[in-house]
Amino acid sequence: MFAAYAARIDRDQPLNGLELGERPEPEARPGWTIVNVRAGSLNHHDLWSLRGVGLGEKALPMILGCDAAGVDEHGNEVVLHSVIGQSGHGVGPDEPRSILTERYQGTFAEQVAVPTWNLLPKPAELSFEEAACLPTAWLTAYRMLFTNAGVRPGQSVLVQGAGGGVATAAIVLGAAAGLRVFATSRDEAKRRRAVELGAEAAVEPGARLPHRVDAVIETVGAATWSHSVKSLKPGGTLVISGATSGPNPPAAELNRIFFLELKVVGSTMGTKDELKDLIDFCVAKGVRPLIDTVLPLDRAREGFEKMSAGDLFGKVVLTV
Repeated sequence: MFAAYAARIDRDQPLNGLELGERPEPEARPGWTIVNVRAGSLNHHDLWSLRGVGLGEKALPMILGCDAAGVDEHGNEVVLHSVIGQSGHGVGPDEPRSILTERYQGTFAEQVAVPTWNLLPKPAELSFEEAACLPTAWLTAYRMLFTNAGVRPGQSVLVQGAGGGVATAAIVLGAAAGLRVFATSRDEAKRRRAVELGAEAAVEPGARLPHRVDAVIETVGAATWSHSVKSLKPGGTLVISGATSGPNPPAAELNRIFFLELKVVGSTMGTKDELKDLIDFCVAKGVRPLIDTVLPLDRAREGFEKMSAGDLFGKVVLTV
């Protein structure tokens, strides 16, 4: 079957390790289901995999892709929850959790195998392309906002780095849930787009907000860390799920964190139940994932290049 896969690890030039070509079809195993993929979406996790983060040389070649929507062997339209081992279903009881492509072949292929427990029905209201955006970036944003930040309608949130998949999802979901959303971006066009999506205001990174916020959604890391901490109200919460600009900020702002009793919470992906709630929320409120580009799988390299350059607003989706 045709697939986009990591053939080599290159920490400096990750796209050098990306190959497009034939790979073996997944084999049936007890408790697992083979899904015919219709669409999958790119995440920064895929670029990090090509750099060798979470993916070792011994696991190569590895088909990339965490997210997918497709059709199972019984003709059901499904969405994949891509965290394997979180529940024990389909794997040994002592196996640690992993995300697709860390231990098991991913979704950028004609077929993918996952534990049957990891499948959720795809509602008719969502296209395959839209549904394929939800399991990683949108689920991460949902958990950051509503589980780990615990914000309520009427409270305020700062989303750093408008344009990225998680940040865009946080803006849309937050606005739909009645939050006062503020966003940052270096790009004026992305700031305008953030406001169109429901942000109350969008400013340049580091700029003063109209007022301090109850929570910050942080995926940028070192470049925005100090601004994130300084933007919080006393007792506020900073939720971080990524560090695309690096993990080591020049100033940790520890004095501000302890004096103002701020909370810093790490967040990774989300549970199957949270993914179901997210899908139901999208259907009930008419929320749809923002898609920047849709490409056929054989043009996957273009999608990776676009994401690597940061030249997008929303998700890149690959269709089969």
